[in-house]
Amino acid sequence: MRRKRGLLLAAIVVILGAVAVSYYSRRERLARQAPPPPQALPREVEAVASDWVWSHTAGGRPVVEVRAKQFRQVGGRFELERVDLRLYHNDGSRFDGVKSARAEFDVAQGSLYSEGEVEITMGLPAQGPAQGRLVLVRSSGVTFESRTGRASTERLAAFSFDQGQGQAVGASYDPGTRELHMKSQVELNWRGRDPASKPMKLEAGELIYRERDALVSLSPWARLTRENTLLEAAGALVFLADGAIQKVESRQARGTDRYPDRQLEYAAEHLTMHFSPRGEVEKITADGKAGLVALSEAARTTVRAERVDLDFDLSSGQSVLRKALAMGSSSMESVPLPRPGRALPETRVLRSEVIQLAMRPGGREIDSVETHAPGEVEFLPNRPEQRHRRMAGERMWISYGPENRVRSVRAVEVRTSSEGPAPPKGKPVPPPALTSSKDLAAEFDSQTGQLARLEQWGDFRYEEGARKAQAGRAVLEEAREVITLEQNARVWDAAGSTAADWIRLEQRTGDVTAQGKVISSRLPDRKGGSSGLLSTDEPLEARAGRMITTERRQKVRYEGSAVLWQGANRLRAETVDIDRAARRLEAHGGVWTQFADAPKGGSDAAKRKGPPVFAVVESADLNYTEADRLARYSGGARLRRAALEVRAGQIRAYFREASAQSSLDRAYADGQVEVVEQTPDRVRKGLAEHAEYYADDSRIVLWGGAPSLADSLRGQSRGERLTYWADDDKLLINGDEQRPVVSRLRRQK
Repeated sequence: MRRKRGLLLAAIVVILGAVAVSYYSRRERLARQAPPPPQALPREVEAVASDWVWSHTAGGRPVVEVRAKQFRQVGGRFELERVDLRLYHNDGSRFDGVKSARAEFDVAQGSLYSEGEVEITMGLPAQGPAQGRLVLVRSSGVTFESRTGRASTERLAAFSFDQGQGQAVGASYDPGTRELHMKSQVELNWRGRDPASKPMKLEAGELIYRERDALVSLSPWARLTRENTLLEAAGALVFLADGAIQKVESRQARGTDRYPDRQLEYAAEHLTMHFSPRGEVEKITADGKAGLVALSEAARTTVRAERVDLDFDLSSGQSVLRKALAMGSSSMESVPLPRPGRALPETRVLRSEVIQLAMRPGGREIDSVETHAPGEVEFLPNRPEQRHRRMAGERMWISYGPENRVRSVRAVEVRTSSEGPAPPKGKPVPPPALTSSKDLAAEFDSQTGQLARLEQWGDFRYEEGARKAQAGRAVLEEAREVITLEQNARVWDAAGSTAADWIRLEQRTGDVTAQGKVISSRLPDRKGGSSGLLSTDEPLEARAGRMITTERRQKVRYEGSAVLWQGANRLRAETVDIDRAARRLEAHGGVWTQFADAPKGGSDAAKRKGPPVFAVVESADLNYTEADRLARYSGGARLRRAALEVRAGQIRAYFREASAQSSLDRAYADGQVEVVEQTPDRVRKGLAEHAEYYADDSRIVLWGGAPSLADSLRGQSRGERLTYWADDDKLLINGDEQRPVVSRLRRQK
């Protein structure tokens, strides 16, 4: 047992040795394999970590989640590296992702700040791959609020998205309201979703993008540029639809469209632009002191109104003005531009409450203008020979030809005014020509733009100083300066009037031609002497088929069964010519004249004895001169006065002054004279080559050609010269040696 006890002890020692060797061997191996012990944390650092994650929820939905590859906690501030921040939208289905190399997260303040470059991607889906339109923002010095998810920076921020890119100094984004605020020096290039659309550049002092409302606000100034279109404003609202600019509302705005062959300018207190899906301007509404200027090679057209609506044609791929509607105290001024070899037409100014303007294809020239309310158009002369015209009407339609030249004008319930060129110095200014009618149509020369023809109908009225006119229809031929009146036409002035079926006025000369049932009245001139044939005391009335006045109405011609009268005096003939300046009258064809003679004894006797005695003279022709008060009747003449009748080849009648009791003073008859006096109880007939008649004492003298007198009561007498008195029974016969007096007395029963 003692021997076995030693072996057992030896075995125990061997086992313990083997265990010890194995222990120390394993200990050394484990020591070699163990990681090195962590370094001691700096005194201010509370914790460090890798792949750090922090999140915040509200109401069971995520609000913010922060991930970082490296994390270090210093007090209440976390310093993060390779940061990935998620700012969730209100419904939690999408978030805005933020990536930064370094950031500081303040738990107490609930904010994360990145000094270095930051990349923000908006609208990422919470589940599944990213798709749809995303907004990418790059900036630095960005602060994020964990409670709201709001991100902001005061530094330069660059934006890019599927519709464009831009930049600003200072920006913030609130995912809760989905509002992007670009604080200053904003530049944004918006392409839209259509690849064929032209980009628009938005510039502003400040921009606010409300994604939820699809609205962009630009202030306190804004500038929008698209190709040839520029809009500048004190502020603007940009409305979006499916990522494209649909409408822009601006205030205190001014816009321009500039193309090589045309230019359009517009301005207003409030200006709204509507865009097509491809980004072209399709409509503009200018409200409040609105203005539109269209500039072409031929003219500068300016429209002003309280409101102007512009419609554009997009068929050419450009925004081409198609139509403009001006409302509220509207005016349209078209100023022609000088062009080589072209006469400058008048400047046109149209005023109305509502003016509609349509452009010709291409938008360079005006096609038509229409007023939807009472208006007035004024033609302002640009050359000395042009007239100053105005036209006002209830409605007006103006049609244009090439180079913005007026082609025609239509108007209803219209009034016009036309002033001639300025007269030479010292000459009086002629009165304007005024017209009115229910309807008006004017045509203009396509080459010069001058008025060519003006037609007015429906109760036409005309006034030019003392001269006035009216008719059912009137036509002005401007080049000839002729006005034609039709349908119950009438012209009058201080000197007289003319009515006829048709009247033509020569504006340049003052000549008048009237035709068809002519009735005229002319006041006496009261110049020079006056006779019974051309009295200066009574108006001259006339009727004829035709009347022509020339030389400022000093010469008058009546044609076609003409009848003239002054008081009781009458003249009938086929044609009558009066020269007022020369005081001369001529009549031809069936001349018939009648003159009233007062009875002997003056006016008291006239009252007692009734109507006056008439002297009637008929002939083929009449020639009268006021200087000697002599009327020459020729071509076979006949004079009748009471019971006395004188027939001869011609009769010369001398008239007294108009104030005399008797118009006829004396008359001389020549050529186969036959004098007949016939009363109920007596007939006397005298024959001679010549005869003289004196109205005062009714004395008749026969001489030449073997004068003779046959008296039904006293027989027949012959002599060289026979004188008898028609009012009494007195006869004087003179003879000579060759022709002694011969008397055959009838025996009294």
